[in-house]
Amino acid sequence: MNKKMRVCAIIPARYASVRLPAKPLADIKGKPMVQHVYERACRAKLVDKVIVATDDNRIADAVLSFGGDAVLTSPEHSTGTDRIAEAASLFDCEYALNVQGDEPLIEPALIDKMVEALLHDSSVVMATPITPMKNPHEIENPNVVKVVTDLNGNAIYFSRSPIPFVRDKSEENTIQMYKHIGLYGYRKDFLLQLVKWPQSSLEKAEKLEQLRVLENGYPIKTVVGDYDGISVDTPNDLMEVLKRI
Repeated sequence: MNKKMRVCAIIPARYASVRLPAKPLADIKGKPMVQHVYERACRAKLVDKVIVATDDNRIADAVLSFGGDAVLTSPEHSTGTDRIAEAASLFDCEYALNVQGDEPLIEPALIDKMVEALLHDSSVVMATPITPMKNPHEIENPNVVKVVTDLNGNAIYFSRSPIPFVRDKSEENTIQMYKHIGLYGYRKDFLLQLVKWPQSSLEKAEKLEQLRVLENGYPIKTVVGDYDGISVDTPNDLMEVLKRI
């Protein structure tokens, strides 16, 4: 590689999926889902390169067929973070983004907002977007990850449970709850360090990788956006995306 890239967006795309097999290749208006994510990431102004990191030649071939870039990574990775770390190690970049392959409606502007948080302050090693929770049914839904932050916008905690718990119900309308959007930006050297740490106790309990970072004493900068997309995990999620598109 001749030119050093500053920001590399990596899309982890695993072929196996219990609830929706071959999910990255799911057809959405004549294109595989991974292509929708790839094209939206390419529209982010602060991203220098977009790469799909996959464990399967079928996904890699699909990406190459629409003119995208793909790298094959180990099939042994248990998380998307491990997969993007392997891919990031192959490229000369300062920052690596984890753009989830099951977010076909992801907004390029939200990606840029997260990158801006990384570039604005060199002390920020990790950033992620959050959005105000508007649907009250999401509060009790364990598939919707909630987050609370400090006054500087750093995450205090992420949970599948409702946080904060509002003890005085008369105060419910004065508290704005936020949900987490599964998009991450890392300083590359920090990402390569992170994947070497063992799983933390809170991470195991909540099944949320970002808690490993907090338990090890590192801050996660949050950026607030209006994006309220759909993470495609089931056939019903896919139908909802088709309706929106």
